[in-house]
Amino acid sequence: KQNKSDIDFDFNNELPMIGSSVIMQNVYKNIAKITKTNFSVLITGESGTGKELVAQTIHNFSVRSESPFIVINMASLPNNLIESELFGYEKGAFTGAEKKTLGFFEKASGGTLFLDEIGDMPIDIQSRLLRVLQFGEFSRVGGREQIKIDVRIISATNKNLIESIDQGTFREDLY
Repeated sequence: KQNKSDIDFDFNNELPMIGSSVIMQNVYKNIAKITKTNFSVLITGESGTGKELVAQTIHNFSVRSESPFIVINMASLPNNLIESELFGYEKGAFTGAEKKTLGFFEKASGGTLFLDEIGDMPIDIQSRLLRVLQFGEFSRVGGREQIKIDVRIISATNKNLIESIDQGTFREDLY
């Protein structure tokens, strides 16, 4: 049996997770590796297994820790609001858009955006997310200007995304 302190990295006893099983040791090791990178991350697992806690830990021990950690549950956002919530919107973009409003991507600038339940993201929004991941830019709803951003994306799902790809509800290139 190993304790967290026996592993070849040091979280200075600040790790908000508990457990010393072999499986948890592997989770700690993977978190330690990921925190040193700037890669996008996909966390999979059943509901209630701590995916958001893993995402928060990755953020907290990364170079982005002093910047925002924004959490969005894709399953809880109404489909007609997802695009404007993620990307923001320009004044006059739609009825009720009385001023320019920043979306979650801009609010998370320099930090981490956690997209929980990404398997529930509508396919048309997935293509916009893919562009952000590929080019680090997007435009607000109703806007033409390309906005450059520096944000790390961590996503999580309890769905089998391979099955979702086969069913045509999740983009293979995003996966």
